[in-house]
Amino acid sequence: MSERPEQRKDPVDVIIDQWATVRPDLDTRAMEVFGRVNRLSHAIGERVGQAYAKFGISRGEFDVLATLRRSGEPYTLSPRQLSATLMLTTGGMTGRLDKLERAGLLRRSPDPHDRRGLHVTLTGEGRALVDEAVGAGLAVQTEALSALGAQRAGQLADLLRDLLAGTDRS
Repeated sequence: MSERPEQRKDPVDVIIDQWATVRPDLDTRAMEVFGRVNRLSHAIGERVGQAYAKFGISRGEFDVLATLRRSGEPYTLSPRQLSATLMLTTGGMTGRLDKLERAGLLRRSPDPHDRRGLHVTLTGEGRALVDEAVGAGLAVQTEALSALGAQRAGQLADLLRDLLAGTDRS
C-alpha cells in the first residue's frame, strides 16, 4: 500500500492492512482501487437515488426516462432498445414502463411498421421531470467530485476511462 503521510485511513485501508498482516505476499493494489470504486459507487448511488426520490421516481425509473430523453426528438424507443441500453430483461423493463405510464411520464403505442411492436415515448410531463431530476442528480455528483478539484477530477475521469476500456477488451 502506498500511503502518503497526509492521508487519513479509510475503511479500505483497514482491510488492506489486515490482509498485509495475514498474507504479506499479496499485491493488494487492485483491491484498494476496486474496493474504493465499489464503496464510492454505492454511496453516491444512494445519494443520487434520494435526489430522484424527491421527484417520485427511483434510479431505475430515472434511467428509463433519461434514455428516452437522450435519444432526442421524438423521444421514442422500442422496449427492446430500452432493455438493451439499460441491460435489463424485458420483464424488468415492463414493470418500470407500467409504473411510468401510470404516472403519465411516458406512453406506449403500437409500432406502425410492426404489428407486434411497441413504441415508448416520453410525454411532456416526463420530459420536464427528467430535466429537473438530471440536474438534481448531477448536483449530488458534482458536489462529491468537488473534493478533488477540476484538474484531479479530469485526471480521474481519464484514468477510469482507460481502466474501463481495458476491462471491455478482456
